[in-house]
Amino acid sequence: MSVFTRVTEADASELLRRFDLGNLNGLQGIASGIENTNYFLDTSRSRYVLTLFERLSATELPFFLQLMSHLADHGVPCPHPVANRNGDMLEHLHGKPASIVSRLQGTSIQEPALHHCESVGATLARIHLAGANFPLQRDNPRGPAWWKAAAPRLLPLLDAAGAELLQQEIRHQSLYRLQDLPRGIIHADLFRDNALFDSGRLTGVIDFYFACSDNWLYDLAITTNDWCVEDDGSLHSERCLALLNAYHAVRPLTAIERGAWPVVLRAAALRFWVSRLLDLHFPREGEMTHAKDPNHFRTILLDRIRSQPLLRNMWIH
Repeated sequence: MSVFTRVTEADASELLRRFDLGNLNGLQGIASGIENTNYFLDTSRSRYVLTLFERLSATELPFFLQLMSHLADHGVPCPHPVANRNGDMLEHLHGKPASIVSRLQGTSIQEPALHHCESVGATLARIHLAGANFPLQRDNPRGPAWWKAAAPRLLPLLDAAGAELLQQEIRHQSLYRLQDLPRGIIHADLFRDNALFDSGRLTGVIDFYFACSDNWLYDLAITTNDWCVEDDGSLHSERCLALLNAYHAVRPLTAIERGAWPVVLRAAALRFWVSRLLDLHFPREGEMTHAKDPNHFRTILLDRIRSQPLLRNMWIH
């Protein structure tokens, strides 16, 4: 979440007239994240989050808003979009699509303990199961075709070792077809800053705007690569055990998923290395922006390559 488009209190008050949410009490920009403009929106009724979508179009957004509504209605702790007086969850502000969603209690955890990882693993599995009967589909926009398309833009900007790593990993991933893995709706961005805790209890999962249809193991790998990573990019074995076993207890992993685990961990690292490189070298203008270090995921990818022989038989018991 970031602020690329400035919203004034007058703008927010005008928007609120289309909703039955009370009067504006406070408006505060949110600087973390990199995709959309976000504000905390406090009213005389409750607390909300206002989002202006900088990249997603009005035709794409019903998928995300309906997904969050579906998951919330199925017991997943996530923001619930608020409909305006006409029953529409999608609005417009400053010529951009916009939405208001419920604001969840809690804060993100930057140094997760085992019980945090257990909660995240179990909740991710519940997201996958709850999304299994969601009727809409959306192809993953940041899958293998996107990696290949981004590479020519990035290669001239990398050092020799980085360019070789990028080319080799894209070639490596092209050797595997993961279409037979169990699949459905995935969050695709369940990092530490997208989960909220209050007094040690997971109170919410936020930022579903990368959600799409893909294999569930890939989503598990994305989550593991953040929640269970050490400073040197290696995996913390106890946190991995906690997260994976908690996930497995809700949605048991299949034999084919266990076999694909090392490859999918590498794919998840590659995806975020590429996206952070693009954000670094081709930034967008914004009032408050937060670019993240791509070298973090380069280090993770190198570790997953080195440790691949050990990953197949680790953790899940």
